[in-house]
Amino acid sequence: MTAEIHKKPGLETLRAAISRLEGYSDRRRTVLPFGVREIDSRLPGGGLALGSLHEVAGGGNDALHSAAAGQFCAGIAARTRGKVLWIVTRQDVFAPSLKQVGLSARRTIFVEASSDVDVLACFEEGLRHGGMGAVVAEVARLSMTASRRLQLAAETSGSLGIAIRRWRRQTDAADFGQPTASVTRWRVSVLPSVSLPVPGVGRPRWLLELIRARAGECADFEVEACDAKGRLAPCIPVADRLALPATLADRPDQETTWARRARA
Repeated sequence: MTAEIHKKPGLETLRAAISRLEGYSDRRRTVLPFGVREIDSRLPGGGLALGSLHEVAGGGNDALHSAAAGQFCAGIAARTRGKVLWIVTRQDVFAPSLKQVGLSARRTIFVEASSDVDVLACFEEGLRHGGMGAVVAEVARLSMTASRRLQLAAETSGSLGIAIRRWRRQTDAADFGQPTASVTRWRVSVLPSVSLPVPGVGRPRWLLELIRARAGECADFEVEACDAKGRLAPCIPVADRLALPATLADRPDQETTWARRARA
């Protein structure tokens, strides 16, 4: 009996050491839910793991511009606490579009780097700082060695790291299939907005492809783009939104109701 008691602490220590080597530290158990059941149910812990590295790329032509992918990342960063470090190599970030999904300029620190090497250096330093809610970086090439350094830095500080994979040529996007140490890998493609019964443009829609999720499941999701608080929403047909609840649809007309009240 005494021998078993002494063995348990050693066994738990060994399990914890193996978990650290595999990248499953206690910090990473904290997650940031999307608030969409279909997405959160496919992610371990029910959300996007904090203290981890995640990859996002645009689908189709957005692989070069990263407009939808950038807004998706901004919506995630907007729901974190603290400052957000955003590292770029090109001066084409449209700040009002980030504010549209809840990420204000007051919270964001923009850094321009001259090359991917400088981007990765700033990325790692930002993650190791520990005072950032999220660190977002636009980078074309991301090797296993570089991604592993970023993942370890994120685990150490607990900050959320998002690598926006952005290329200058469409053919370079094939690099997105190479293995990295990121916990999740996403592709964001633009879908036509839902037609409205009145003149106007509906809320933007995205196709989210969860290409890779460590200890999770891959899946595709059709969602409505981030709102002013960075929250996604499942796609709901307009007819269902405009439909009255059964209690209202089956209600007697107002004249009958008032007549009954008058007699009472």
